[in-house]
Amino acid sequence: MGWKGFARAASRAAVRQQRYLEKQQKMVAKMQETEKAAYEAQVYQNHIDLLLSVHKECGETYDWANIKHSELPAKPDHLHQHEADAKLNLSSLKIGLSDKLLGRGDAKKKLLLDAIEEAKKLDEKEYRDALTLYQKEYGELQTAKVLSTKILAGDIAAYIEAIKMVDPFSDIIGLGSSYNINVDNKTMLTATLHVNGENVLPTEARSLTKSGKLSIKPIPKNKFYEIYQDYVCGSSLRFARELFALLPIDMIIVNAIGSLLNKQTGHLEDTPILSISIPRKTFDMLNFENLDPSDSLNNFVHNMNFKKGKGFEPIDVLDLSAFKNT
Repeated sequence: MGWKGFARAASRAAVRQQRYLEKQQKMVAKMQETEKAAYEAQVYQNHIDLLLSVHKECGETYDWANIKHSELPAKPDHLHQHEADAKLNLSSLKIGLSDKLLGRGDAKKKLLLDAIEEAKKLDEKEYRDALTLYQKEYGELQTAKVLSTKILAGDIAAYIEAIKMVDPFSDIIGLGSSYNINVDNKTMLTATLHVNGENVLPTEARSLTKSGKLSIKPIPKNKFYEIYQDYVCGSSLRFARELFALLPIDMIIVNAIGSLLNKQTGHLEDTPILSISIPRKTFDMLNFENLDPSDSLNNFVHNMNFKKGKGFEPIDVLDLSAFKNT
């Protein structure tokens, strides 16, 4: 596909539902108690759906060879179509005898002359708008073509530049994660994902009772950790999807960092909780719409120590040197 990937249309049902609920939020103050309860229950469920479906979304796939050889847009012509139409109306004007007798001929002619002047202004505006759009698209594509040459040559700095320009991770950052990326070589990179789960995951479940009232209960630990695991694994898969779609790389290492309690100090510390090596060939065979994020890790070499009743435990990240020649 082409370079016009900056405007990324979300396709997940959870994202569409989120936008609908955001619009509804403005009306909450006017809602009845039962309506407010239903709204809050929907917001909670939508948030869970977003967390558990983050791996299903992916941006545009970039064909850098196609971008490199694509033609730059042509400068728009300065058309005068509206003016020509208005002049045609004037030339077609016929003033009848009654108009002449009543002195309406000059008035009709003036209206058409005024219409010509307005048509000129409209032609000029349309040309300026087309020129502005042309200059924007020309500049973006010219930049992309220069970048494509560097990327196809394996320029590591160009990889980072492409990531910054496209910004493919806005969805995940919106859910509370941050990241940094290191390009190891032209075919392999490492992504470190800070999942920030304690601020992203709700600790209370909200649902409607049979009578339409809002029920708020603590999420059981087992359920909380299950959601957290799928979110961490799904976010890691999403990172790999975006990077494979954007760059011509063959291997991605994703290291997920979470806040775990250090029992020696009593403080939360950023600690590796998942490290996964993802080759493109294996990754491309996955059906992201139907897979379970946590179970899908069995397709790859990975380190993860997770217990249903305790959650994540610290792990060692994978040794990159073991994969650089694979």
